[in-house]
Amino acid sequence: MKKQKNFSEMDLPQDLKKLSYEDCTRLCAAIRKLLVSTVAQNGGHLASNLGAVELSLAIHRVFDSPNDKIVWDVGHQAYTHKLLTGRYKQFSTLRKEGGISGFPSPSESVHDAFTGGHSSNSISAAYGMAEAMRLNGNKKNYAVAVIGDGALTGGLAYEGLNNAGKSDCNLIIILNHNDMSISKNVGALAKYLSNIRGKKEYLSTKKAVSSALDKTPLIGKPLASVLSGSKAAIKRLVYKSTMFEDLGFVYLGPVDGHNLCEIEETLRLAKNIKAPVFVHVNTVKGKGFKPAEENPGAFHGIASQDMSSLEAGNPEIITEDSFSAVFGKELCALAEKDERICAVTAAMKYGTGMQFFASEFRDRFFDVGIAEEHAVTFSSGLAASGKIPVFAVYSSFLQRAYDQLIHDTAIAGNHVVIGIDRAGVVGEDGETHQGLFDVSFLRMIPNITVYSPSCYDELRRCLDAAIYDEKGLVCVRYPRGGELLPCKAEEGNFALSENGGRILLVSYGRISGNMLSAVEKLAENGVKCDTLKLIKILPIDQNALDSAMKYDKIFFFEEGAESGLCDAFASSLMKKGYRGSFIPRAINGFVKHADVLRILEKYGLDSDSMVKTVLENSD
Repeated sequence: MKKQKNFSEMDLPQDLKKLSYEDCTRLCAAIRKLLVSTVAQNGGHLASNLGAVELSLAIHRVFDSPNDKIVWDVGHQAYTHKLLTGRYKQFSTLRKEGGISGFPSPSESVHDAFTGGHSSNSISAAYGMAEAMRLNGNKKNYAVAVIGDGALTGGLAYEGLNNAGKSDCNLIIILNHNDMSISKNVGALAKYLSNIRGKKEYLSTKKAVSSALDKTPLIGKPLASVLSGSKAAIKRLVYKSTMFEDLGFVYLGPVDGHNLCEIEETLRLAKNIKAPVFVHVNTVKGKGFKPAEENPGAFHGIASQDMSSLEAGNPEIITEDSFSAVFGKELCALAEKDERICAVTAAMKYGTGMQFFASEFRDRFFDVGIAEEHAVTFSSGLAASGKIPVFAVYSSFLQRAYDQLIHDTAIAGNHVVIGIDRAGVVGEDGETHQGLFDVSFLRMIPNITVYSPSCYDELRRCLDAAIYDEKGLVCVRYPRGGELLPCKAEEGNFALSENGGRILLVSYGRISGNMLSAVEKLAENGVKCDTLKLIKILPIDQNALDSAMKYDKIFFFEEGAESGLCDAFASSLMKKGYRGSFIPRAINGFVKHADVLRILEKYGLDSDSMVKTVLENSD
């Protein structure tokens, strides 16, 4: 590897095929070093990427991207893929504004075949690509889905498996099996895969029989049939069968995911099989960085921090100063007094602050894996049987359970509480994770109740009210991280602050603090403004609407999509006969990765921008 000692001297991914295994070993070590240093600087997903280094390298040595389509699921394991496809020079910009995304993005590179921010979509997407190749008469190239065993718990993955197994296109599914999603994998599938994980005898036996047959002199057809049957018999002695073979796939594995030679040999074998192939690869999440190997859950997604924190093995996951931690601890306090309360999470125990509940009330804690649809319906089943389920989930992940919210929960009137974490702008995780749409799609559901507290004390009060004062489907939405600007906790559904002005500023959630700060700055400019902070945002309080009717101008600031609460508020005002000016400021379109404060500024939701908006429209 004398002429390929670093990324800048290589033509990637083409030059990867020229490397010796010794060169590849050095390259993998260099990649891991770069992953640790970059994620320490920028934040991001560390353990999952450390575990997929050899696998990523093997894929690009065996397949021909972008002609072969490689679909990553979930995309947070694709950092090495980015490095191997010509993005080394941009890698220092990972998750930074204007830089490369932390997830596969087709707009970023032709080597990113499909968007991969949410889990379980790779099999369906790759199958569609493989069928398109077949329809186009392309028998040369392949569609490859790389899916983690955590993502394999999602229902969409099984819908894809069920359909793809009966096809005859060039589809290869690679299971990156590390026994982890974000938290430790749970459920029957995890046990099933773990049982297979330890039985390497299957693949070694299959290889031994195939090798022996290849070396056997030409024999009569009857004897060949006997030998062919013996391969199947030997396989059955080791396993009986796998569920993947029952679905129509040729199963290869398990393979050591850190043995480059073994992975490549298996992938080349998969390319020569004229049927859909399922390749089972065992990896170690956090491989090569001891603290991440010992505690992969803690190193799944980390904030930027000093290298000494990473090396000490103590990255912060949920700090004491965060909405997630406050939510989790308050739920524990309520559950201590009420045995009906149950907690549900979809493989996000640490991400949503539910580790506190899991520790104190193990029997009432349910981690259902990456299966939001199931989580909502399961919670409705608990509610229908007299329990009070609280399902904590990221805003962008709740999108996948919309039908269950309507059909299984709202129509039946089941009392389910949804803790919507990461509501609003999330920052560096980018467009697939911004929580901009929950208010827009939730406001269409009849009889739903939604709270949006602006500070920790309001969050505690809203959670208590959601559990005990409301009926049916109730949501409490709150942002990632901590409070932005101080915002006094208020009682009731809204808080009206009157300063004698004819202009009203309306907002909700954490940017209510920005609104209050803007009012102070406007007063310094001789502009008096009143404020209306909404807390229970759905249904809209009629008294809040009545209070707004007297103002000449209303400015509505919303940390969410334009089709959200500001539209509902404006429509309700118009029905009441409002004749003043209504100026909305919300977010239009998908928001790429950047710092939270920078995004709020860009969309006019920081205090200075609010001041500017009011002054420009206050003639």
